[in-house]
Amino acid sequence: MKIRILGVPLDLGQERRGVDMGPSAMRAAGLNAALKSLGHQVEDAGNIHVKNPEEQHYGDRHAKYLNEIAEACREVAHQIYQTLETGSFPLSLGGDHSMVIGTQAGVAKFYRDREQNVGLLWIDAHADMNTPETSPSGNIHGMPFAATLGFGPEPLVGIFGFSPKMRAENCVLIGARDLDARERRTVKQSGVHVFTMRDIDEHGMRAVMERSVAFATEGTAGFVVSLDMDVVDPDEAPGVGTPVRGGITFREAHLAMEMVSDSKKMLALEIVEINPIIDVLNKTAILGVGLAASALGKKIL
Repeated sequence: MKIRILGVPLDLGQERRGVDMGPSAMRAAGLNAALKSLGHQVEDAGNIHVKNPEEQHYGDRHAKYLNEIAEACREVAHQIYQTLETGSFPLSLGGDHSMVIGTQAGVAKFYRDREQNVGLLWIDAHADMNTPETSPSGNIHGMPFAATLGFGPEPLVGIFGFSPKMRAENCVLIGARDLDARERRTVKQSGVHVFTMRDIDEHGMRAVMERSVAFATEGTAGFVVSLDMDVVDPDEAPGVGTPVRGGITFREAHLAMEMVSDSKKMLALEIVEINPIIDVLNKTAILGVGLAASALGKKIL
C-alpha cells in the first residue's frame, strides 16, 4: 500500500494547548519506520499551515475560531481528495478532533464523485456531536461528528458544497463514556449506531467491532476510522486533552484496529488529540503508532 501522511497541527478547536504538536510526537515515536517495516510505501507530506490562536480573536463564543478552523479543514479536504486521486491511502495526524471535518469531507467527496457512499467508525470517549446551540464551551473539537452528519455552522458542514458527508446509518460511535447533557438528545436523534463503554463491558470488543464494521460497510465503499486517543484509558494514554477514566484497554484498542485491518475496508485513518505537553515520555504517541500499525496490517503472527 502507498500511504501518505498528512499532519494537521490544529489546536484552535479546544482550550488546552499542545495538541498542535501531536503530529511531531507521532513521527518522533517512529511512525514512518513502523509503517515501512510492514512493507508499505510511505510519503510524509509534512504539516499544513494552521493559524496560531495568539494571533486571532476567537470570534463567536458559541463556535470559537470558526473561520480559522474552516479554512484549515478546507485545505485538509483538498489534500485528502488529491491523496486518494493518486491511489494513496490517507493517514491524518492531529491536532484536535475538529480537523477531521476536512479529512472526512475529502474522502466523502472522492467517493461521491464515483457514486459511492462512505461509512465511519468514530472511536472516542466523547460523541463530538455538539452544535453552537448545545455546546457548553463553544469549542469546535466537540462538534465535528455533528458537522459530518450535516449539523452545525455552514462553513463546517458545507465543504465541497454538499451535506451530510455520510449517512447516519453507516456511522458508528464506539467507546463513548462522557457526553454533554444537551448532546445526548442529538446523539439519540441522529440515527448513528452507538456502542458505549457499557456495551463493550457487556459484549466485548470483538462483538462490538463485528457489528460496527457491518454497519459501516452496508452499501458503502468502506469506512473512515476516526481514532481519538482519549478513547483509551488514561493509564495507557495520559497525553490527551480531555482524559476520562474507564476507557478501553491497551489490548482492546489493538483488537479494534486489528479487526479494522482484517475487514480490508478502511479508506482513511485519522489519529487525533495527542498532547505531548501532558504526556509521559511520549507514551500516548508510541501507543498511537502501535495502533496505526495494527490498523494497517501488523499482526502478532
